[in-house]
Amino acid sequence: MLQTPSGGAGSGTAARDSGLMSIGMVLNVLRDEFPEVTISKIRFLESEGLIEPQRTPSGYRKFSSRDVDRLGHVLRMQRDHYLPLKVIREHLDAMERGEAAPLPLVGRQRSGDGEPEEPERSTVARIGRDELLAAADIDEAELREWESYGLLAPLADGVYDAEAVTVAALVAELGRFGIEPRHLRVMKAAAEREAGLVDQVVAPLKRHRNPQTRTLAEARTKELAALTMKLHSALVKAALGVRLP
Repeated sequence: MLQTPSGGAGSGTAARDSGLMSIGMVLNVLRDEFPEVTISKIRFLESEGLIEPQRTPSGYRKFSSRDVDRLGHVLRMQRDHYLPLKVIREHLDAMERGEAAPLPLVGRQRSGDGEPEEPERSTVARIGRDELLAAADIDEAELREWESYGLLAPLADGVYDAEAVTVAALVAELGRFGIEPRHLRVMKAAAEREAGLVDQVVAPLKRHRNPQTRTLAEARTKELAALTMKLHSALVKAALGVRLP
C-alpha cells in the first residue's frame, strides 16, 4: 500500500480518495523500476509536454493512473532506446489516437542487460541533416556547436550515420544537467583513443588477402568494441563509487 508522503496534511488521503496521486506518491511507484528518477525529472517531463497532470486550486500536481503509465513508457523508451523526447511524445500521442505506431529505431538499442546492441532489424544507415535535427529535437545552432567540438561530423556526402542520432540525443540529455559540449571533448578524445587501440589490434587482419580473414576482422572489431565499452563503463562506475543498473 502506498504511504502518504510528508508535507500537506491529508493530501495523500485526499489523493487516494479521488483516485489521484501526489508527485511524491508517483515517485515511490516509479522508483521500483527507475531508481534514478527524481521529482525534478518528473517536472521536467511535464514541462516538455510528455504528461499533463491535474492541478488543485492551490497549484499542487495530481496524477492519474494514466499519467503514471505514460511516465513509465517515457522513462522506459529513454532508458532502453535512447529516443529523444520529441520522438517519444509523437509516438505516444499517435498510440493514444489509435494509430499504428511502431517504435522508431533511430540508433543503437539496449539489450535486456542494459548494454547497447545492434537492433534485430536494420536502422536507417544514413540520415540527412534536417532529419537529424528533427530526430534529436535540436536546432541548427546547437548542431553547429557540437560539430565544432568534434562530437558530430557529417560523412563525405554531407549526411550522417544512424549513430549520430544516438550521440545527439545523449549530448542533449547531458546538457539538461549543465554539462556543456565543450566539457565532452575529453570523452570524445577517450573514445578515439579506444577506437585506435582496437583498430591497431585488427589492422593486420583487415589487410589480409583472404576474404574470410577480413570477415574475421569485422567480427573481432565488434567483439573488442563491446569489451572496451564494458571496461570503460566499469571504470567510470568505480571512479564515481556508484552502482548503476
